[in-house]
Amino acid sequence: MTAVTDVAPDPAATPPSSVKLVNLPNALTVLRLAMVPVFAVLLLHDGGLDDSDRYWAALVFVLAIITDRYDGMIARRTGQVTEFGKLADPIADKALIGTALVGLSVLGLLPWWVTVVILVREVGVTVLRFWVIRHGVIAASRGGKAKTVVQSLAIGLYIVPLTGLPATGRWWIMAAALALTVLTGLDYVYRALTLRRTSARAMRAAAARRAAGPSGASGARTDTAA
Repeated sequence: MTAVTDVAPDPAATPPSSVKLVNLPNALTVLRLAMVPVFAVLLLHDGGLDDSDRYWAALVFVLAIITDRYDGMIARRTGQVTEFGKLADPIADKALIGTALVGLSVLGLLPWWVTVVILVREVGVTVLRFWVIRHGVIAASRGGKAKTVVQSLAIGLYIVPLTGLPATGRWWIMAAALALTVLTGLDYVYRALTLRRTSARAMRAAAARRAAGPSGASGARTDTAA
């Protein structure tokens, strides 16, 4: 029963064919993808030593995060969910976060092990999504939403050129983001496995009912009445 509450109904899982591919949510997703190379150039320019470029990179990062916040929400509320959007949205997210993390590590601002742990989690969750997609959709947890917010804040603070105490303090925000990243990743693995088991039991039960046929069901009613 627990697995059932973890699975959110997804009325937009099979979007109607009348939904147009060219719409506002998809445009925001494509815009976020287009921002990734611009962000990378600004972040890495002059070895990250140009403070003005770092500030511009932070601005582009924030704008991209805003599009991530609204494209899915608009698509669901207006019934503009498309197969393209469902595929491109997570790709755009991972491209932005991955580029930011790798860029910060290349500049020596963030330890490589932090980047590896976060990217392994993000890629792993994406693979799990495709693994369970035919069994259902797992609702985003509060922990997952908190992870996204704290992770984005931490990365943003690393992009901005800081010195002294603020530079030291941002590590604790990144540590919190790292902890949430690992914990929510483990939670997603558990819920994905639970969803598959629940779905498999339901399919076996349905197959058994079909195999029993009308006569089997009728017999069961007769036995009960007797």
